[in-house]
Amino acid sequence: MPDSLDALRIHGAAGAAPQSGRRRRRRWPWIVAGLAVALVLWWLVKPHARVLALAPVVRAYPSRAITVLTASGYVVAQRKASLAAKITSQLAWIGVEEGSRIKKGQIVATQEHADLEASKERAAHEAMAADAQVKQADAELVDARLNYKRMKTLADRGVVAKSEYDTAKARFDKATAALKQAHSTLLAKREALREATAQLGYTELVAPFDAVVLTKNADVGDIISPLGASSTSKAAVVTIADMSSLTVEVDVAESSLHLVRLGAPCEILLDAIPTERFPGVVHMIVPTADRTKATVLVKVRFDKLDPRVLPEMSAKVAFLSRPLAPGEKASHPAVPTSAVVSRDGRAVVFVVHKGRAVAKPVTPGETMGDLRAVTAGVTVGEQVVAAPPADLRSGDAVAPPGS
Repeated sequence: MPDSLDALRIHGAAGAAPQSGRRRRRRWPWIVAGLAVALVLWWLVKPHARVLALAPVVRAYPSRAITVLTASGYVVAQRKASLAAKITSQLAWIGVEEGSRIKKGQIVATQEHADLEASKERAAHEAMAADAQVKQADAELVDARLNYKRMKTLADRGVVAKSEYDTAKARFDKATAALKQAHSTLLAKREALREATAQLGYTELVAPFDAVVLTKNADVGDIISPLGASSTSKAAVVTIADMSSLTVEVDVAESSLHLVRLGAPCEILLDAIPTERFPGVVHMIVPTADRTKATVLVKVRFDKLDPRVLPEMSAKVAFLSRPLAPGEKASHPAVPTSAVVSRDGRAVVFVVHKGRAVAKPVTPGETMGDLRAVTAGVTVGEQVVAAPPADLRSGDAVAPPGS
């Protein structure tokens, strides 16, 4: 009997399993169908983003409307020098570094000069000796002249023999020649002293004009040579530039050169100071072209130099058709001209915020080329719809092309 009951239990459990599996299999199609219906409903009710071109609010200047040409170039110092040695010697002292401001005539560095100092002292003593020889020759000439005059008088009277007169005259002539030779020797010794003094002066590197040190190429202990012939010697000690001579040099295409005239007003934009524009004027049109680039070099002078402007800064120059009026020098936020539209009698732009277009009333200003100034309502850096369609409303979801 127990065996029969056990057999019945096993058979019952085995028989229940297939029925449960069939119920699960019948439930899965309903689950899938429910998910599909939910997905369709979500797709139907979710807001669809409209793909529209967007543009940033930028800072624009009124000069944009009167710009006839733009060109790129660099800030260049028109007066620049590399202070180098005229003799080969070791650098003994340097008193400047990069950025140091120096005055005309200021000693920048000195070279070792013990040998040249000795040469100058020797030349000075030789000049002193030559001066003493001149004095000795002059005294001899005075004595010879007196003796010659005395003998001439006596010879005229027949008191002395003519041979004694001839000896006195020869002595006078020799003393005259000796004095001339002594004078020439003195002049030569003085010139030698000047040369030694000049050689000694070459050991001092002196600033030729007021300037700022751009680079320092050598330090104490380096061998300084005029030619820098060896790998261990240096030619230029420092490079300096006159910061008051800074100009912007730009290349203008030959085909656009007719748009540039001498003395024309310009605006200078420096990549290092993007928030400011510097007024300038065409200073020079270099009278030659670069055949490899088909360009002409144009130099633009700053109306007023700014201490932040440095040589070799990258710059862009806008050539203007006329000078700017006083009220045209300030910048304004600007958007594409097509971004400003009318809604309910008001000028608005659609600012994109968190994927949705938000209509903002604005006060439009003057047109500057393809941009329009906006004096109120938006800030620089915001994204706006570049050309809002007529049916676009505030709150509509928008997305840029390619999203």
